[in-house]
Amino acid sequence: MIRRMITGSPEGQRSGRPRSVLLVLAKAPVAGRAKTRLCPPASPRDAARIAAAALLDTLDVVCAVPSAVPMVAWTGELTAAESRPELARALRRVSRIEQRGETLGERIAAAHVDAADRVPGAPLLQIGMDTPQLTATTLAEALAPLSAPGGPDAVLGPAADGGWWALGLRDPRLARLVESVPTSRPDTGEATLRALRGAGLSVAVLPELRDVDTAEDALAVAAAGAGRRFSAAVATLLTRPAGIAR
Repeated sequence: MIRRMITGSPEGQRSGRPRSVLLVLAKAPVAGRAKTRLCPPASPRDAARIAAAALLDTLDVVCAVPSAVPMVAWTGELTAAESRPELARALRRVSRIEQRGETLGERIAAAHVDAADRVPGAPLLQIGMDTPQLTATTLAEALAPLSAPGGPDAVLGPAADGGWWALGLRDPRLARLVESVPTSRPDTGEATLRALRGAGLSVAVLPELRDVDTAEDALAVAAAGAGRRFSAAVATLLTRPAGIAR
């Protein structure tokens, strides 16, 4: 099954052009370990359910992008995850690799290398599991420059909190350039852009998106029309904190 998904259609093989890769960096949505910044007002289990909903919506969208190989860099125990039967079915639709490395930067760089080994020569766009508002069109448009003749070496999608929601590379092995960039900081996006451009890469900046870290983020993203599972989970499980306007 994985072999068929990686090599693509007979038409793609005859063209000789490598397909693009859409890589989701994901971890098992386990209570107490996933989306803990939603607590409070969410309980640990409800936060994990919201994380599971976001991941499932993301996997649906990734699998809907034409001519892209969907891949997940995974960590954590699926058997302990919320929505595990549905997640198990969704993960069977993608090529799955295990995350390796100690820091987030190391895991990102290693995932890009492992994906490049699976689909040699293909450009890659990596996202996380906390932007459930993404659509297949958004991802296809983000990928397109990496395959275009004369296009940029990289694309970077800034996040509203100062991080980034997408990193795309024409040569995924160059993710090593951002391995040592500090993550989860207000200047992570700027530092990542500097690291790429400082190495001589041309970088196209994608539209800014808000990722889901806090309850306020979750409510805002759901209100803006995020994926159906995520929006439903937020409406059902997340109590609106005081001070957030209706």
